[in-house]
Amino acid sequence: MEKKYNTRSPAVKRLMREAAEMSIPTSDYFAAPLDDNLFEWHFTVRGPDDTEFQGGIYHGRIIVPAEYPMKPPDIIVLTPNGRFEVGKKICLSISGFHPETWQPSWSIRTALLAIIGFMPTPGQGTIGSLDYTPDERKALARRSVDWSCTQCGTASTLLLPPSQEKNEEQKEEMEKIVKSVAYKSEEEIAQQKKASATAEATPSSSANSGPVETAEATPPASSSSNSGPSSSSTAAAPTRRRAGNPNQNNNRAQGNVESRGVQVYDVLIMLLVAAIAALLARRINLMQDSESGSNFPAQE
Repeated sequence: MEKKYNTRSPAVKRLMREAAEMSIPTSDYFAAPLDDNLFEWHFTVRGPDDTEFQGGIYHGRIIVPAEYPMKPPDIIVLTPNGRFEVGKKICLSISGFHPETWQPSWSIRTALLAIIGFMPTPGQGTIGSLDYTPDERKALARRSVDWSCTQCGTASTLLLPPSQEKNEEQKEEMEKIVKSVAYKSEEEIAQQKKASATAEATPSSSANSGPVETAEATPPASSSSNSGPSSSSTAAAPTRRRAGNPNQNNNRAQGNVESRGVQVYDVLIMLLVAAIAALLARRINLMQDSESGSNFPAQE
């Protein structure tokens, strides 16, 4: 496979390193790239204990972009499970739906732990999620053991037997991932986009029309005093002009200060020139007096 890809590519180097690190399956998860495509991986995860997914084995695909790890992969679950819609890209902040929340330090292993951690959580209308009843999920978990992939074979054979001792470090890592990797419903996505657009528009509008926002609060008071729409709009217009005057007054005040500063400098320069001229005149007078005094005849 190394001969097929450019080993200088950051994505290729990263994926080869991750493939080597995950070459040995665990009892909870396993993933590997296809033999003929380094950018498509198949994964298998075990359902979390003490949930309706306990005992289930779930298989899926991970489509990795050429810009990985700078861009997130797409995650698709193939085994019916009652939590994720089969054959559809699921919406995680760690998946391709949200490149703005993806962190290059995350990996395919991080994505697998996130899937396991989020299986028992409510769907809440997220893209690619399902809200089956616990009994339906338990039934699907029992059937999933016999589920087979056309390329990987029976998914249950890809994992090691369940471990009696859970790795506490891995459990803590999974909880941390669940806290940082949030599912996003379509409504939440729309709200976040609207909020981000508002946030981007707010700085420019507040910088240019800060006083205007205060002035615009005035019209409701006038309208509440039984004034018609025309009177409120008429009252608002002069208020906006007055609201813009402080900036102009500030500019004028600064100009006046600068002009006064220039006048003071001019006066100082004129005084200095006058002083120098006076000194020169005094010096000339003294020289003339000394010369005239030297012309007097000496007294015997």
